[in-house]
Order: sequence, then C-alpha cells, then structure tokens
Amino acid sequence: MLDVRSRAEQAREKKAALGADIDLSKYSFAEVSHPYLQDLRQMPPEDREQMLNAGVDANEVDRSGTFIQKDSAVLYSKSRQEGLEIYPVKEALEKLPWVEDYYGKLVAPETDKYTAAAELSLQNGYLIRALPEASVSMPVQSCLYLDRDGMAQTVHNIVICEEGSELHVITGCATSPHLRNGLHLGITEFYIKKNAKLSFTMIHNWAKNMAVRPRSVGVVEEGGLFLNNYICMKPVKSLQMYPTTYLRGPGATARFYSILLGHPGSELDVGGRIILEADKTRAEIISRAITNGGTIVARGDLVGEKAGIKAHLECKGLILKGGVIHAIPELKGKAEGVEMSHEAAVGKIAAEEIQYLQSRGLSEEEATSTIVRGFMSVDIPGLPKKLKAKIDQAVAQSEKEMM
Repeated sequence: MLDVRSRAEQAREKKAALGADIDLSKYSFAEVSHPYLQDLRQMPPEDREQMLNAGVDANEVDRSGTFIQKDSAVLYSKSRQEGLEIYPVKEALEKLPWVEDYYGKLVAPETDKYTAAAELSLQNGYLIRALPEASVSMPVQSCLYLDRDGMAQTVHNIVICEEGSELHVITGCATSPHLRNGLHLGITEFYIKKNAKLSFTMIHNWAKNMAVRPRSVGVVEEGGLFLNNYICMKPVKSLQMYPTTYLRGPGATARFYSILLGHPGSELDVGGRIILEADKTRAEIISRAITNGGTIVARGDLVGEKAGIKAHLECKGLILKGGVIHAIPELKGKAEGVEMSHEAAVGKIAAEEIQYLQSRGLSEEEATSTIVRGFMSVDIPGLPKKLKAKIDQAVAQSEKEMM
C-alpha cells in the first residue's frame, strides 16, 4: 500500500535526531495485569485526575467512545455511538480478518529499533474506525497510561475513516503521579479515505524522566482532510516524533499543528512531514515552541510533487528563561507550478511589549503571561468547540504553572 522510507533516509534522520539513542535494556517489557473495568469511575481518583489533565474524562461526558490502556493491560474499550467501532488491536487482529490489510502497512517494523521493539514486544493498542458516511460528532477519547515504574509500554494503533465519514479523536498520554521513569513506544497508522475527515489531537502529560518515541504515518485519499494536533506542555526527559502523511488523492488536505514547551532538562525533537502527491492537494504545518530552559528541535518538511499544490510551513519559537530552540523548515518542490512557502522565527519577549502592557495597569508577571498566552494561541479550524476549549484549558494551565 505504501513504499516505506529507504534505509539510507532512515539512517540520516536517526543521525540528525536529538536524543535518538535510548538504551532499551534499561526498561522492563514484561506484561502487567490490571482488571478490566465496567465503569471508568472505578479507577483510583489520582489516575482519573492525571487522565483528565491529558483531556480524558472518566465520566465520558460528551464522548462518543473510550479506550484506555494502563501499562500493558486494556482497562476499558467501548463505543457509545452507532457508526463507530473501537477494539483493542490484538482483539481486532483475532476477530476481524480485514485488519491485516491495514496493520503494519504504513509503518514497517524495521523502520528503526523502536518500531522493531514495539512489534516484537507488542502489548496492545487500539483500532478506531468510523464506518462509511458516519458522522461521529463527539470526540472519541483514548488514554495510554503508564503506572509501573521503569516499564516500557508498547502500542500499535490504527485509525480508519471510511469514505464520507467524520471523526474526532482526542488521545491523552499520561503517567501516574508516583512514576519516576519509563518508556513509551507507540506506532499509529492513519487511513483517511475519500471525502472523509479526521481530527486527531494528542495531549502529552508525561513524567519528567519519561522517554517517548511515537512513530506514525497517514494516507489521505481524494477530498479527505486530516488535522493532526499535538500539545506537549509538561516536563518530559526525551521526546522524539516525526509524523508523516501522504496526500494520495486529488484535493486531499493535511494540517499539522503543534504547541511545545521545553522545561529545564527536557529534550523535544518534534516535527512533521507532508508529501503532496496528487493534484490540488493542500498542506500546512504550524508550530509554536517556548523554551523555559529545555532544548527544542522544531522540524517541518513539505514535499510538493505536482503542479498546482499549495503548502505552507510556519515555525515560531520563544526563548523565555534560557534553553535552545532549533527551527528546521524544509521545502522540496519537484514540479513546475508548485506553490510553497515557509516562515521561521526564534526570539524573546521584547521589553517594550512588557512596558506597554504595564502602562495599561498590568504587573510585569501579568504582562509576560499575556504575551505568552497570545503567542501560544493557534487557531485550529474544524475542531468541535468543546475539544477546542479543552486544548485552550491545557495550554492555560501549563502556562500558569510555567510562570
């Protein structure tokens, strides 16, 4: 279905990546059992609170379905709306023969050592599927939760939007309050079919000594729309992700949005690549990054292969209290008539901006907070209002803690 990247290309990316080498032998891949829950409110209050901070509501208010995996065990998997299917991926592989046509077809196990480890020691993950013409108006929520200290969590996720469907997914990755260190290896494959729409919002709420290696690839067919939103505002030791999407059908569109905060000691290497392979395809990659003493590499890569495509990349960084931001925008045009642009900027809060707000009656701290909040505000089109409110709430809470 898709030609995987060449080994030479993979090697170049690995060499350029920040904090690329994680010693897997330092983590336990042993499975941990937890009882399946009939009601999410049976979870300990501290777990519910941690998940809520990552956008996952144990009360399932305004949710069309839920999937939760704690360590290696599936705690809960349920669809609450007609036209929506949710399965643990291992169960789906056993019961649904057609899943083999999707599993591992976009992200090959040999891509790197993390995808290989995830395949060889697969614990579970989810299959979320919107049936043809189904409109799943309320978000599906999923949570990949790590509770056992020193553990490696491995998941393989598949999201399918069948022809003409619409789906919103909010996935929260989080750890228990007592966890000191751990490893998360996640593979996700996205299939957005003809005239389908998917918004996928990921909120990370990891422990400060976590190492995280998500790997994802998507394919968008004719007239399809893929909104991929990523928010990481909490401390994390090492994060490296570089989702790739192929726009395969005429009129397909992909938009990537990311909001990043680098805390002291954190290393974030976050980017995205969109390959525009068909006529009249559109792409946008927008990132906002603030370092509060951490190191952030913000990547973006747009590849235009047909005349008439339009693509834009924007990366803006703000150094607040020390740290490093490295913006790497890349454009590659392969045909006459491509329309591609990029904008990158890294700077600091201007003293005159703070002075102006102080002249309006704000304290220095209030002025700085106002500027930061405005900088991190990114208009993400196509999201349900309540999902947009949850994103704004996560940004505001993290901004408050940072200040």
